[in-house]
Amino acid sequence: MTYSVPMSIDFAYKSNNEYSLQLTRWFLMPIAAWPRTSTSTSAKRVSSHMHIFACSSLIAVVMVPCMLYMSLEEKDVQMKLSAMGPLSHWIMGSINYWLLLARSDDIRDCVLHMETDWRLVRRSDDQDVMLQYAKIGRLVAGFCAIFMQSGTFLFTIAKAMTSMPVVIDNETALVHPMTCPIYSKFIDTRFSPANEIMLAVEMLSCFIVNSITVGACSLAAVFAMHACGQLNMLFSWLNELIAEEDKGNEIADQRLAAIVEHHLRVLSFISRMENVMQYICLVELVGCTLNMCLLAYYSITNWNDFDGARISSYVIVYVSMAFNIFIFCFIGEILTEQCKNVGEKAYMTNWYELPRKTALGLILIIAQSSNVIKLTAGKLFQLSIATFGDVIKTSMVYLNMLRTMTPT
Repeated sequence: MTYSVPMSIDFAYKSNNEYSLQLTRWFLMPIAAWPRTSTSTSAKRVSSHMHIFACSSLIAVVMVPCMLYMSLEEKDVQMKLSAMGPLSHWIMGSINYWLLLARSDDIRDCVLHMETDWRLVRRSDDQDVMLQYAKIGRLVAGFCAIFMQSGTFLFTIAKAMTSMPVVIDNETALVHPMTCPIYSKFIDTRFSPANEIMLAVEMLSCFIVNSITVGACSLAAVFAMHACGQLNMLFSWLNELIAEEDKGNEIADQRLAAIVEHHLRVLSFISRMENVMQYICLVELVGCTLNMCLLAYYSITNWNDFDGARISSYVIVYVSMAFNIFIFCFIGEILTEQCKNVGEKAYMTNWYELPRKTALGLILIIAQSSNVIKLTAGKLFQLSIATFGDVIKTSMVYLNMLRTMTPT
C-alpha cells in the first residue's frame, strides 16, 4: 500500500527493476544460478540442468584431483600449504554454488518482491530514492566483480604464464605450474598437451568459482540497498504524517496504516534475504579468514627471496578477500542501523500534534523497530564492522600459530 496519487503517473517499473538487477543477473546467468521463472518450459529446465552439470564438473575436475594430490601424493608440508589456499577457494565456491541453487526459490521471491516494490511506487520523490540506492547497489556489485576477478583470476593467469623445471627420465623440461596441483595418477601435467589442456580447464574453472563469489556478494548488495531505499521512503512518509495532519484524522490514519504495512513488508524482505544469505556468509567468513591467513603466510615465506611479482599477487588476492568480507559486514551494519532508525524517526516526529489514537499507533512501529532483524553468518555471527575487525584479528592469530608450527 502506498500514498494514493493519480494513476496516470506511470513509471517504467520493469526497466527500473532491470536496472537494479542487471549486473547481478549478468554474474549469475553464466553459471546457471539465476532463478528460473515458474513458467519455464521443459526444454529450458533440461538446458539449465545441463548447464549446472557442466559448471559443477568444471569445478570438480580441478578440486577433486587437487584434494587427492594433497592427501595421497605430496609429502612436503610447505607444498601442501601452498596448495591449500587455492583448494580452499575452490571448496568455498563449490559450497556456495549449491547453496545458491538450493535457495533459488527464495532468490526468485526476493526478485519478485523488488519488482512489486517498483510497480507500487507512484511518487517521483520515492522513485528517486529507490534509484539512488539502486545505483549504489550496482556500484558495489561492480566493485565486487573487479576485485574478485582481477585478484584470483589474474593470479591464476600470472602463475600459468611462468615456467618451472622438472626432471622427466633424467631430462629437464620446463612446464607451466598449476595453481591447484593435479594428482599425477589422474593426469600427469608434466607432459604436453596435458599441461596446456589442464591449464585452460583450470582458468575456466577459476572464472566459474569467482563468478559464484561475485554473484553472491552482488546479490547481497543489491538486496540490501533495495531494503535501505524502502526504509528511506518510510522515513519521508513519517515526516509527512505530521505535515499534512490538518487534512483530517481519517487521512492521518490512512497514512499511518500505509506506513505500518510498508514497514512490515520491508522487514519481510530483509528476513527472506537473511534466509538466502546466512550460510553463504558463513562460508565466506570462515573461508576468507583461512585464506587471508595463508596469503599472509605465503608473503612472509617468499619475502627472503623478494619475488616482487609473486608477493604483489598475494597482496592483490589478500585485498580482494578482505574487500569481499568487508562488503558483507558493511551491508549487515547498514541494514541494522537503518532498521533501528525507524523507531527513532517515529519518535522524533511531532507525534503530540496527532490525534490521540493515531499517535498511539506509532508505538507499534517503535516497538517493532526495537526487534531488529539482523544479517548473520549461519546465525552464529552478526555481520557488522566489528565482525570484520574480528576476522582480520583472527586471521593474524592463525598466522602466528602457523608460523610457530612450520619453518618459514
